Amino acid sequence: MLFALYALFFLSGAAGLIYESIWTRYLALLVGHSAYAQILVLTIFLGGMAVGSFLVGRYSERLHSPLIWYAIVEAAVGLLGLLFHPTFRAVSAAAYDSIFPALIASPGAQSAVKWLLAASLILPQSILLGATFPLISAGILRRWKFRPGAVLSWLYASNSFGAAVGVLLAGFYLVSRFDFPGTLAFAAALNFAAAAVTLVVARRRKESFAAPVVATSEAVESATATLSAGSGSRWLLLGAAFGTAVASFAYEIAWIRMLSLVFGSATHSFELMLSAFILGLALGALAVSTRADRWRDPLRALALVQCAMGALAVATLPLYIASFSWISTLIGVFPKTSAGYVGFTIARYAICLAVMLPATFCAGMTLPLITRILYRDGREAAIGEVYAANTAGSIVGVQLAGLVLLPVLGLKLLLIAGAALDVAIGLMLMYVALPRRTASRTPTLATIVIASILVFFAASSVRFDRSLLSSGVYRFGGLPAPGEFTNTFYKDGRTATVTVEREPDGNLILSTNGKPDASVSGDWLAPPARRLTRQSLSDDVSTQVLLPLIAMAHAPQARAAAVIGQGSGMTSHMLLGSPTLRELATIEIEPEMIRASTQFRPVNYRVFDDARALFVVDDARSYFAGAGHRFDLIVSEPSNPWVSGVAGLFTTEFYARIIRYLAPGGVFAQWMHLYEMNDSLVLTMFAALQANFPAYDVYLTDDTDIVVIATTAPSMPSPDWRVAEWPMVAQGLRSVTSLTPGSLAALHLADSKTLSPLVATVRPNSDFAPALDLGGEKARYLLTEA
Repeated sequence: MLFALYALFFLSGAAGLIYESIWTRYLALLVGHSAYAQILVLTIFLGGMAVGSFLVGRYSERLHSPLIWYAIVEAAVGLLGLLFHPTFRAVSAAAYDSIFPALIASPGAQSAVKWLLAASLILPQSILLGATFPLISAGILRRWKFRPGAVLSWLYASNSFGAAVGVLLAGFYLVSRFDFPGTLAFAAALNFAAAAVTLVVARRRKESFAAPVVATSEAVESATATLSAGSGSRWLLLGAAFGTAVASFAYEIAWIRMLSLVFGSATHSFELMLSAFILGLALGALAVSTRADRWRDPLRALALVQCAMGALAVATLPLYIASFSWISTLIGVFPKTSAGYVGFTIARYAICLAVMLPATFCAGMTLPLITRILYRDGREAAIGEVYAANTAGSIVGVQLAGLVLLPVLGLKLLLIAGAALDVAIGLMLMYVALPRRTASRTPTLATIVIASILVFFAASSVRFDRSLLSSGVYRFGGLPAPGEFTNTFYKDGRTATVTVEREPDGNLILSTNGKPDASVSGDWLAPPARRLTRQSLSDDVSTQVLLPLIAMAHAPQARAAAVIGQGSGMTSHMLLGSPTLRELATIEIEPEMIRASTQFRPVNYRVFDDARALFVVDDARSYFAGAGHRFDLIVSEPSNPWVSGVAGLFTTEFYARIIRYLAPGGVFAQWMHLYEMNDSLVLTMFAALQANFPAYDVYLTDDTDIVVIATTAPSMPSPDWRVAEWPMVAQGLRSVTSLTPGSLAALHLADSKTLSPLVATVRPNSDFAPALDLGGEKARYLLTEA
């Protein structure tokens, strides 16, 4: 029976992480993908968990049957899970159609309402999820009155194992098979199963009304006595639970961002990292289950675990640097086939474990130990208090690490700062655990301090070679040779690591997490007096020049325009060559991308100097919802859709919103790449466009890039290719002799009438069925071309 409940809590953990994963994607559609949005969504989720665990932990001793209440809570979570999708659709439709337009004059009120809506959507479920651990813990400990440390450890472990599996199950199977609504229904089914079986167990074995008086081991008595001798004993351990959560989120954010440079920032890569992190917690909790009730001095053991966690965290830095070579080798080992992709994915998971497991294993031991020490004489409130304190620390950790420390310290120092916090907590606990008059107190503390300093010094000396970090090894497997690039810009931003590198021939490459997002050849960057008589129009430059030209040719009278994605800034610069344009908003989610693009000033100076230009640091959906007016021209040039969050700019729901932000007869220009893609993925984007726009044309801008021009008018306007002759446009193109009206017209590939019979058979890429996001990373690995 007992192990049946552990198995049920495994299912509950799987359901909880499925919800968290899917809710994050849903709410990003409402509040955006910016760093602030991502962290605030996580804050709402963790805040609800903390409230639920604290309230239930405080009042669980008054409940007649915690297991019955646990079953009720699981069923309630499942019911809300089933209702989430239709509720979200109704709330988001009301927000975009009525609420946000009514609050355009008050951006602050609009933002507040946006977050109130987000909180109302997930806070009730989050509170209920936070209540599950204190309830099932109290219910089990009342019925099986033995070894509470083992019981609590097994519950932590089973729930964490379920969470680790749930992340992978949702990301790699459920969403592709059942879409978002079906995935939520699957998670709800797990909740209902947990509720039903719990009720059966509760009926078979009676549960005492009052909390049990647990026979406390001498070790725990000793630890409690030691704490009681000082002031604030309970608060010391709750503070440790809070502080170690802050440190753990510093690790998690640092590792995920660091490994994004090794694996790429695709959604599946993030899921592998998150699952590996949680699996380490589960293994640590499982390991401590046989010792929590038997350790001679659990407080001292907790102190040593905290110190070891910090030391092991920084000791993984050499492993992280080595992982670049590992992934380079693995790309050559596994073939570019579906089976090879599966093997490569498993190998990446192993690398995640190699980097994360040592420290997360220790982290998984801390909560069971703290809870066991405080769970004296059957004091059930301790269970909820520790869980709530740890969750509250997670809230502080995610905000402090993600919004403050990461941009200031960078990835390496962020990890070291988290480790230093863990060691400091360990030293404080060891100071309390060791009797003041014992002869071993000072030598023990000194030994720990010296050992920690040596580990930190050795780890800090690990060199983070910026050329290596920005190499994008996950794409082709190559590592940069010494002197191959000169790094001119490097910054760990809130959402990505942004770099600019100069090649020996003068070419500049701007990259996000190692993936090139823009590049300009040296002949374009030379001073005007030294430029070649004929500049090249190839690679990224070709698209960065032709995309704005083709867009302007279809909207030559545009007065208000917007560009999604700064990149090199060349697209916005060319658009500002229009004499009719009165305003141009360039929307960029990462501020460091804007700063990095100053390296390209010879070809983008207008976007910084022209009074008509405006930078908007925000998610595109969020910005347009509050812009307050319509645009004659919108140009979308984001990163590749396999990058997490970007595929949302290629969905039928996004295009439906774009139409509302375009003026009558407005034009929408969409960049799309054909490299590292396949026909089925590209056609899902065309299907999404065709479902919303009356007409569109397709142009080729280089060998593997296309531009789709769509309009809200019944038919496509005839392009005016004379835009290339406008004075400010011609000034930037004066050395490009091949851009004649005839050559520009010859770039046309197809129109909506031609493609309609093929596209009509394809399911559109959708916010709730994200084919591009799910399949983009595999297509990138296979190096296919559409």
